[in-house]
Amino acid sequence: MDNRILGDPGTSAFQVEKYPFFLLNRLVGRYNGVIEPRLREIGLDIPYWRVLMILGEHSPRGVRDIASAAVIPLSTMTRIIQRMAAAGLVSLGESAEDGRVTEVSLLPLGEAKLAEARSITAPVYAGIIRGFSARDFDRLLTLLEQLHANLDLFDPSRPRKAQDSRK
Repeated sequence: MDNRILGDPGTSAFQVEKYPFFLLNRLVGRYNGVIEPRLREIGLDIPYWRVLMILGEHSPRGVRDIASAAVIPLSTMTRIIQRMAAAGLVSLGESAEDGRVTEVSLLPLGEAKLAEARSITAPVYAGIIRGFSARDFDRLLTLLEQLHANLDLFDPSRPRKAQDSRK
């Protein structure tokens, strides 16, 4: 049987174990369950870790950009970042390009916590990808990106392209 049919919630043949979004949620839930106790040992939680990882890639960044990258609602992200600022992990400032944008920058304590978080999560990551060839891993990333891009067809907040060449 075609697993695409088995994973289609609109069919009577639907099997939750074949539904990719169930599998992705299960994976993320398990991953967070494994790393969260490790992060707590260094005084972080999953949302703080997400913000630190995002800022570790590029800092400063706008709050809206961080919320989007972390897949956390803007109002929730604003509160998270305010708590992180109070804890001395990040600083807040006005964007030089647009005064309406609040930019978030890593402070030395945030950089130190990020380094700690990376060192304790890296072995988990290495264990999870064990057995994947570089080619298989690249293919996995490509397929996940394709699923994400296909969701643009159903997202009213994103403008639709006149023609989609990925058919």
